[in-house]
Amino acid sequence: MASLSRHLAQWAVGLRYEDVPPEVIDRAKGVTLHGLASVLLGSQSPAGQQAVKLISEEEAGVRNGATIMVNGAKVTRGGAAFANSEMAMAGGKLDSFRMLTHPGTSIIPAAFVAAETAGASGGDFITGIAAGYEVMERMAADFIPTVMSRGFHAGPVFGIFGATVAAAKILRLTEEQMNSAIALCASLAGGNLEGIRSGGRALREGAAARNAMLAIALAQQGHVGGETVLEGDAGFYHAYAGNNLGRLTYSFVGDTKTSLAKITADLGKTWIFLETLYRIYSTAGYNIAHVEVTAKLCEENNIKYEDVDRVEAVVNWLETQYPSPAFPIRREDLTRAPGSTSYYAAYGVVKRGFPVLRSSGVKPTAADDPPEVLDLMKRVTIIPSHHMTLFGPRITIYTKDGKSYTKQSTGREFMWDFEEEARRIRGVIPGLPIPAAQFESIIATCRDLDQHDRADALVQLTLTK
Repeated sequence: MASLSRHLAQWAVGLRYEDVPPEVIDRAKGVTLHGLASVLLGSQSPAGQQAVKLISEEEAGVRNGATIMVNGAKVTRGGAAFANSEMAMAGGKLDSFRMLTHPGTSIIPAAFVAAETAGASGGDFITGIAAGYEVMERMAADFIPTVMSRGFHAGPVFGIFGATVAAAKILRLTEEQMNSAIALCASLAGGNLEGIRSGGRALREGAAARNAMLAIALAQQGHVGGETVLEGDAGFYHAYAGNNLGRLTYSFVGDTKTSLAKITADLGKTWIFLETLYRIYSTAGYNIAHVEVTAKLCEENNIKYEDVDRVEAVVNWLETQYPSPAFPIRREDLTRAPGSTSYYAAYGVVKRGFPVLRSSGVKPTAADDPPEVLDLMKRVTIIPSHHMTLFGPRITIYTKDGKSYTKQSTGREFMWDFEEEARRIRGVIPGLPIPAAQFESIIATCRDLDQHDRADALVQLTLTK
């Protein structure tokens, strides 16, 4: 039987635009737009500017490289992937897959570097994006909580695979080269949790995107990565998950056994990529549901802040212990403070939403918020459960007249189509470094991306000069 990396390589290399279902094409356009909005916002943040400064100074004078978005400087491919990824992460408008990975922050920057290098069409770009997301998310799906419990950050650990597959597909690597590039990712993957637990800032998807370009360059030069590097006895899953037998330390739903065979089951027939959701608010992804579901419940039943006695939310247990039950730095079920889940649920009741431009890099303070929010959050109870889906809280509002109202989220409310993404992401326009008309051109280009000869036209549309 083909090895796991071989199976993934064969599928990715053989994938054609014509094979990609319309709903997957639509999601690829949507995550691209979302990622570009985050890059634009993040370009103005201290973290984004630090990354651009680092790469621009380190790599000044590069003739044939790739473009740093917004800034316009030409640097190495790896440097551009890093800087653009760091800006995307800093911008806070991330996509999210199973809570703890944000595929677009590594995949999209790497894909644009490849598209610029190859002069790739919009259709080729979309195909690469679809391949990268699908491979990454299948590899990560069941293993995210276990990898986190071992001290790794699942975002960059799995993000390098998505970035590599997307860029390698756009660059038209052969099956042998793709197989080696995937295998090399096992040596180049990384991401650790201790920094954020001890006052530091984690090195995350920026490094994954940069290392993806290294994996591809090595494979193009003939570096053979190996055949069973993912599933072998000393391979990737043994190293990062603790075994290659599918035994899990933690899982989202309490099941502690999976199979590596699930990673390639029905590959190309069912698309896990469609589970990718949009983090429209710059907060931990699970909080978006608390804002939206409480807001909708109040709207449907005409509930006002003055009517509310208390709120209860039953949630997936892992959402209460970030980033891992093994190393929690936040206990959402025990905390009622600005920035907590209780706070976001209260915001949904009081304001029927949350400010789209509130920065993820700045912790909210009492001075930023209505007193009603700060009062109500003290009466919100978060109840962890092993039976609730991710991003799918069951919200119950108890009113002062003795009644109660309940709404159950499905967890899929934030997996919307391109037009809904375009509608909602326009909320960032007042905070962008480019004119509104220029951002509208980005939206229009993403919408019709498969009709464009050059996908990197989108890179040029981010430039401020």
